Amino acid sequence: MTQQLPIQAIELDGANLPAYCPNPAMPIWSSHPKVSLDFSDHGEARCPYCSTMYRLKPGTTLHHGH
Repeated sequence: MTQQLPIQAIELDGANLPAYCPNPAMPIWSSHPKVSLDFSDHGEARCPYCSTMYRLKPGTTLHHGH
């Protein structure tokens, strides 16, 4: 039986919103079209292009339109 490791996520706070992928820390060679991330589902979002997982830090509140 193999053990699954927890999914690593990039944690964001209110200063990072609205959030997009690719994020500024990603190298230019790995770029894909810019997509807005929707955190309305439990404070997590996954990029549909590169599958990077993003998570809001505990206590981060979403404002209308994020």
